[in-house]
Amino acid sequence: MFQGVTENFHHESSDGGNNSQKAASSLYTMVDLFAGCGGLSMGFENAQFTPVFVNELDKDAIQTYLKNRYHELGGEKFAENADLRCNDAHELQGERLEQLVSDLSSLKEADFRFDTATADSGGGSTLDVLAGGPPCQGYSGIGIRRSYAVDRKEIPANVLYGRMAQIIRRLRPRIFLFENVRGLLNAKWTREGGEPIWPDVKAEFRNIPGYEVRWSLVYAKDYGVPQNRPRVLLVGIRKDILDACPSIDANADPEDAVKCGFLPEGQPGTFPHLNDLLGDLVDPGVADTLRSGKFAPGTFETTSYPRPARTAIQKHLRSSPPWDPNGQVRLTEQEYSKHKWAVVDKFDHMLTNNGEIPQHYQTRKFSQRVLPPHWGNKEPHMTATSLPDDYVHYCQPRILTVREWARLQLFPDWYRFAGKRTTGGIRRAGNPLEGIYDREVPKYTQIGNAVPVGLAQKVGEHFRGILDQALGER
Repeated sequence: MFQGVTENFHHESSDGGNNSQKAASSLYTMVDLFAGCGGLSMGFENAQFTPVFVNELDKDAIQTYLKNRYHELGGEKFAENADLRCNDAHELQGERLEQLVSDLSSLKEADFRFDTATADSGGGSTLDVLAGGPPCQGYSGIGIRRSYAVDRKEIPANVLYGRMAQIIRRLRPRIFLFENVRGLLNAKWTREGGEPIWPDVKAEFRNIPGYEVRWSLVYAKDYGVPQNRPRVLLVGIRKDILDACPSIDANADPEDAVKCGFLPEGQPGTFPHLNDLLGDLVDPGVADTLRSGKFAPGTFETTSYPRPARTAIQKHLRSSPPWDPNGQVRLTEQEYSKHKWAVVDKFDHMLTNNGEIPQHYQTRKFSQRVLPPHWGNKEPHMTATSLPDDYVHYCQPRILTVREWARLQLFPDWYRFAGKRTTGGIRRAGNPLEGIYDREVPKYTQIGNAVPVGLAQKVGEHFRGILDQALGER
């Protein structure tokens, strides 16, 4: 059952506390690397952090990120300040990295100070959090199948964790967070097997001086998200923060971040049921149109909410954005695929026969599953991936819309997405065998690649509690 949603969207917290270690700024600041469309930042913003720099290579994903950020820094809107973002993380070295330090130092609201002279003893900057999830397609099972006959070391994105580590060495944040897919734990560098990747990743971050590093495999379903979605989270906490925070015990376990207090404990059973999450988006006329096959010219979509918000999670996701607290949220991205009659017929059979696919519709490509309206005595067993084709809506013969896909990640309804609705083939997967690493990242893929907002918020709130303990409440 869904239990309570944080309604606090403020980017700044109130000043408080007289601790001499407390930063002059009341902002909780974060740098988001490999940010995608902004799921991790959105969760951290809900936990009162303010992004001060963003990195993302894909043009559609960075456009999505920027069009949903309205805060100002240095007298300029963050989304319009090109100095506070970059595309390729490989740019962040040498002069460009030093320019970033200078640009951050000039932000009066943040009052950044950078001290790398005391790195070995655990000192550093006043940047609160640096987080990043380097592209994971090459580590996941589905990703490596789409990467053709290429060893993982040959895919440039798979070594970006080293660039992230170098940026951490220079910026010296109080806390850093590395996020990735579960497949990273078992991935090998070559197709024939060989050396595992994960020990190299851990060693890279553990070799950064002045930090204690722990990691855990967590499941989004235990953090209020309606998905199974296992994720590897590796956390580094700077030693001066660690020493000032009695709730953390680095000696509790040499690896486990949750046991040591580096990450929050999960709360099983806090995920919403799908009818509670999506029920207000169900337009009853859509099913009739699908079955008739009589589609009007143009886009097949619902442009206003067909039902009032009934549950706490629906009301939360339909609430106004932080920069326009009295504004009205308009329903967007509720566009439906114009399925062929045979697809609708198959989906209808699945809906009325406990998900069974008729034999004449079965293929070896993949097996679609009907999503349940209620998880019952079970837990969420799905993961929102880069395509919605794997799942059938729980009460209509269709796949989910972009807005419904976004709700599975707990993006609010005011969140807008840039780019195409979907695409496929080589444009989405690329072809590393031919040296084609660029991929189109349409809306479904951006959402599927994102860190779930609900998981990010729980981690952000935990980090905020650590910082408040160590520095005094802001």
